[in-house]
Amino acid sequence: MSRRRSPPLTPEMAAEIKAMGRDTDLMQHEIAAHLNVNQGRVSEVLSGKRFPEVRPS
Repeated sequence: MSRRRSPPLTPEMAAEIKAMGRDTDLMQHEIAAHLNVNQGRVSEVLSGKRFPEVRPS
């Protein structure tokens, strides 16, 4: 059985993740489900480990 993979994270997606984290009360797993990405990627973006140079959209 193969693992389900998230789509590659783009700068545009990172900007949307940052905006959702700033502008909503959604939890990381809810943002991840909304964008169909792994919650770990959301955490990395919000903590600045990935795409630190991208500004929220």
